[in-house]
Amino acid sequence: MDGSHHEWLEGRGPKLVLMGYIDDATNNVYGRFYDYEGTMPAMDSFKRYVRKYGLPISIYLDKHTTYKSTRKLTLEEELEGMEEPLSQFERALEELGVEVIHAGSPQAKGRVERLFGVLQDRLIKEMRLRGIKTKDEANDFLREYLPRHNRRFRVDAANSTDAHVKLPRHFDLNRYLCVKTVRTVRNDNTIAHNGKLYQIEEDAGAKKVTIEQRVNGSLHIVSNSKSLKYKEITDRPKKEASDKRPPTQRKSYAPLKDHPWRQYQKRKYLPERRAYAD
Repeated sequence: MDGSHHEWLEGRGPKLVLMGYIDDATNNVYGRFYDYEGTMPAMDSFKRYVRKYGLPISIYLDKHTTYKSTRKLTLEEELEGMEEPLSQFERALEELGVEVIHAGSPQAKGRVERLFGVLQDRLIKEMRLRGIKTKDEANDFLREYLPRHNRRFRVDAANSTDAHVKLPRHFDLNRYLCVKTVRTVRNDNTIAHNGKLYQIEEDAGAKKVTIEQRVNGSLHIVSNSKSLKYKEITDRPKKEASDKRPPTQRKSYAPLKDHPWRQYQKRKYLPERRAYAD
């Protein structure tokens, strides 16, 4: 799996990234266009891949920050015995039981790079002939193009057994393929997240809750595997006028007439008197 940054629409539309997949055993290809290469496009494309083919045993990736975290371990993670921090995408795949293998060099992921070379030739020409100008049109065309591509370039695997794990219909991938953040519940049963304040409308049952930001844009607050009812607090209560203390005014001080400071000022600014002899 990798993302290909290229002028896929040759200037007829926005710049796009193709999130591409190629099966190691059969050369079977899957892909989808996105505006950028990041956590949400990676999760969305992987979810679509799994729904079509099932969960792979492992996935081969480069060390893009989407796929491999560059941050340091927190104290809590060190106490839990974690050896290295996980990106959100790594964490999601670990929860799903998919092994993540990171390529050590560009040459190591040459298979998907060669795929992108083929698509940047064949796919671009066909989209040019169709006059495709938008991301949605490009994704619609992929659903037509990729089956033809796979029929031509697919090979028989050495072992005919499909190692993809088929998930049951009731399995909710959205609970895994999302950005998860832990937040502390305040005494008034509220939490703060991304500069916003949320009121939890039922007992959380714990001091901490998990916020799930899903690929469809929805936000879920979860505690003990249960989604909690909440509402965003847009109008924060204002303090009463009586609670506000008037600003402290500093009193000016005027020295007395016989204060030494006044005498000093007179000596400083009066013209010097000179005595002249006859």
